[in-house]
Amino acid sequence: MRVLGIDASLRNTGVAILDGNNGKPRALYYGTIHNKATLVSSSCLVAIRDRLAELIREHEPESCALESVIYVQSYRTAIQLGAARGAAILAAAEMGLPVFEYAPKRIKQATVGQGGAAKNQVAFMVRALLGLTETPDADAADALAIGLTHLRAQESQRAGLPGPTRI
Repeated sequence: MRVLGIDASLRNTGVAILDGNNGKPRALYYGTIHNKATLVSSSCLVAIRDRLAELIREHEPESCALESVIYVQSYRTAIQLGAARGAAILAAAEMGLPVFEYAPKRIKQATVGQGGAAKNQVAFMVRALLGLTETPDADAADALAIGLTHLRAQESQRAGLPGPTRI
C-alpha cells in the first residue's frame, strides 16, 4: 500500500509518500510546500492543490491521510487551517483517492508511544522508524507520522480491528 500523508497548513504544508509493501514502511518522498507570507491566501490554496496533484500523479498513492481538525483559539487560524485542509482533500478527491483522517493524539501515540509528544519527538521517531539519514523538518515529519499511522491502521483493519475514519 502506498499512502500520501498530509499535514495541512496555509504557509507550510507537510507532505509525505510512504510505501508499506513488504512489511516495512519506507519514505518515497517527504517535504514541505512553502508559501511565502506575501502570497494571498487564495493563491496559497491553489499552490497546495497543484503540488499535491503533481505528487499524486508522480507517486500514485492508493490513499490519502490527514490530521483531523484540531482545536485552535483563533478563528482566523481555524479558517486558514480549514481552507488548507479543503485544498488538500480536493486534490486527493479529484485524483480519486479515498481520504482518511486521524486525531493528533492518535498520530503521536502511534509514532512516539504517547499522545502528548512534542514535535521534536515525532521528528526523531519518524527518522528512526523509517531509517532516514536526516531529521525532517517539523511539517514533513508530521506528514510522515500521519502516513505511518495510516499504514498501521490499515494493517489493524485487515486483522479485524476498527479502521480509520474516512471522509
